[in-house]
Amino acid sequence: MSSSPIKVIFFDAVGTLFDVKGSVGEVYLTYAKKYGVPDTEQTQQALNVAFKQTMREMPLPVFSVERPEKLKQCERLWWFDVVHAVFYRVGMFEGFDDFFEEVFEAFGQSTHWQLFPDTYEVLGHLKRQGFELGIISNFDSRFFQVSRGLGLDTFFDSVTISSLVGAAKPAQRIFCHALDEHMLVPQEALHVGDHPIEDFDGARQAGLHAVLIDRSSNAASHPHTLSSLTQLSSYDLLNS
Repeated sequence: MSSSPIKVIFFDAVGTLFDVKGSVGEVYLTYAKKYGVPDTEQTQQALNVAFKQTMREMPLPVFSVERPEKLKQCERLWWFDVVHAVFYRVGMFEGFDDFFEEVFEAFGQSTHWQLFPDTYEVLGHLKRQGFELGIISNFDSRFFQVSRGLGLDTFFDSVTISSLVGAAKPAQRIFCHALDEHMLVPQEALHVGDHPIEDFDGARQAGLHAVLIDRSSNAASHPHTLSSLTQLSSYDLLNS
């Protein structure tokens, strides 16, 4: 049992524990090529660029509804706007509505997602050390199905999703909601994520400890930055 002052470790999901297999553009083309979209490297690159640009411009996925069926409808409409904007930039095609239904459902399965190599080992180690584990993510309710498919669901004591809570990172409210699930104060929590603003700054502003995961060559350029999840095992705050 760890003697660390940290009682719960929260993780971001996409980009931290798992990521798209290949790229978003590659997955889009898997389903769009039968509608006549050119299956080329150039198209794939254009889709990836358009997706990143669109995600920067989209409002956060926060909806003022509570009924599950309405929430799922809002999530679907939000993603419809995302995918439509991507192909508006790259080139719209006939049959887009049918394509969207296919690709939206596809991203709700584990098929197009892959775990980072150290995810299982690190989560298992932390669990054995006695830490409570939680998810704080701006994903949508499809996370639960993806999590089960990837075998992650058994690790976590809580799951806090932006569309379900009505707040998205970096807002303080989503972090406070996650803390309430564990009946803990911010100083007893560590948040681990890959986004400097949503994960690191958001958690710190909410009073939590925070670690930034940067798997690029720039990992040493940010304080409290780790180049892999594996480095959490030797992180000072978890071993004090």
